Amino acid sequence: MTRIVAIAAAGILIALMGGLWLATTLGRSDDKFAQCRSGAVAGGAAIGGPFTLVDETGRTVTDAEVLDEPALVYFGYTFCPDVCPMDAARNAEAVELLEERGYEVKPVFISIDPERDTPEQLAEFTDYMHPRMLGLTGSAEQVKAASQAYKTFYQKQDPEDADDEFYLVSHTTQTYFMLPGTGFADFFSREATPEQMADKVACFLDAL
Repeated sequence: MTRIVAIAAAGILIALMGGLWLATTLGRSDDKFAQCRSGAVAGGAAIGGPFTLVDETGRTVTDAEVLDEPALVYFGYTFCPDVCPMDAARNAEAVELLEERGYEVKPVFISIDPERDTPEQLAEFTDYMHPRMLGLTGSAEQVKAASQAYKTFYQKQDPEDADDEFYLVSHTTQTYFMLPGTGFADFFSREATPEQMADKVACFLDAL
């Protein structure tokens, strides 16, 4: 009897393992971007969503209008002393590398400092970075909603002088790669080089 129970238990274990392998294999085959992803992203499927913002020309736009083509989306602010300009320049360089390979990707810069980042201020910043970089701002509520959709964090730092306009804003620094019709595809940390970004984005676009 003991032997029969052991054999039955082994059979059940094998069946369970086979089912797990089959489910995993089928799950991977359904993901046409599997070979491009750097790894699982917690809550990845929930990253991104509807937003309404104001572009650098002063026009109100929605996420559907902004993400009408593959895009690299970054949340920052133009008064940032170092991180944001470096990240935006890195993203612009990645876009240029992709252009040289025949891919067109839109660089998007969403301000998390709507108090100072007017459409005019954004236009000056983005035009310097890349001719196709799109700057977005909006009301405090609109910016907050967009940030929450992308699971980003930002917080205004109180200056020592209450009248000082040169305050800093702490914020997350990931760049999100978005695909129209698909949504969030992957993200890039600050450590990613323009070449690494271009290679990864090209992999996704080739898999479409």
